Amino acid sequence: MKKQFLIFIILFATICSGSAFAKKPYSVWMVDSEIKRNPESWMLDFSKEPKWNYCHGLMLQAILQTWQKTNNQEYFDYAYSYADLMISEDGQIKTYKPLEYNIDRVNTGKILFPIYAKTKEERFAKAMTLLRNQMKTHPRTADGSFWHKKIYPHQVWLDGLYMACPFLAEYGKVFNEPELFDEVTLQILDAHKYLYDSKTGLYYHGWDESREQRWANKETGLSPNFWSRSIGWYVMAIVDVLDYLPEDHPKRPEIIQILRNVSAAVEKYRDPKTGMWYQVTDMGYRKGNYIESSGSAMFIYTWVKGAQKGYLDKSYTQKGKKAYNQFVKRFLKKEADGTISITDGCSVAGLGGEKVYRDGSFEYYILEPIRDNDPKAVGPFIMLSLLLGK
Repeated sequence: MKKQFLIFIILFATICSGSAFAKKPYSVWMVDSEIKRNPESWMLDFSKEPKWNYCHGLMLQAILQTWQKTNNQEYFDYAYSYADLMISEDGQIKTYKPLEYNIDRVNTGKILFPIYAKTKEERFAKAMTLLRNQMKTHPRTADGSFWHKKIYPHQVWLDGLYMACPFLAEYGKVFNEPELFDEVTLQILDAHKYLYDSKTGLYYHGWDESREQRWANKETGLSPNFWSRSIGWYVMAIVDVLDYLPEDHPKRPEIIQILRNVSAAVEKYRDPKTGMWYQVTDMGYRKGNYIESSGSAMFIYTWVKGAQKGYLDKSYTQKGKKAYNQFVKRFLKKEADGTISITDGCSVAGLGGEKVYRDGSFEYYILEPIRDNDPKAVGPFIMLSLLLGK
């Protein structure tokens, strides 16, 4: 009887132990799911052929952070395969054209820092310098803000702050170019000056210095609406730049205060039922508006990282944890093949354009396609999960 009881205890302990570890952390589960969906890393972002694209950079940055946390070599190899494919021995980058002055292209350079640190392959350092050099001649507004793209003249979009600023700040630290710290603070503070709305505490998606665009207010140059993902790009840019901005930089306190203010402002616009945020941030009451995953993930990431780093009040740690659980409940879906998906991501949104003009109206934002596993939701969710050890 004693023997049977002992066997039962061992079996029970084994089962309990197994069940405790049967469920992967969401970070790992999501990375594994993405790799299963995209066996080659260039396939990310629903790509049909290799391209140097900001979504690849966002996803692979998240996957490299998962490698750093887990030491799973598969994750490094997956990211490396993209860099290896796209960057030649002389540091040139396939499909990248510096003189297009597309600020989105700079974002993918972030993945090269950990890859270069591990491999010491000089082509990756050369590629980073190529991307950095684009910004030396990148067109600017009169006050010095980068245009979003050459094809969008005189325009500052919040998206662009995330694409360039954390890369430039890290480049400044790694390659000893301290002038870049002043550059990134200028970009962040000018975006605040141009795009901030004092009534709501939110930021408009875009600003046209020339007031020539149909979407631009003729007096202010501002686009007409608040888009959650664009505000998400801005706050993620700030919280990531602060990783590299020196503690004694004179503009650091001002930037932290902006982060505090917008973190408090977006809290007012959460959906009371789900705890998440709407596509058009301040219009949850309007028919057609919907709860959107990418902006929601970005806001929660910023709350959690900001609190962990001491930029935000400690209360944001608990707010972030609660919001994370609400995110999982609202957006995560288990698939039949054992992978997980994130639902309800806006596939793309912008301003202006030639083929189809994007007027920045409420109707425009809610009618852009919605899809599962959009990288702009998946990448921040993985990075957020890592911050929380989830």
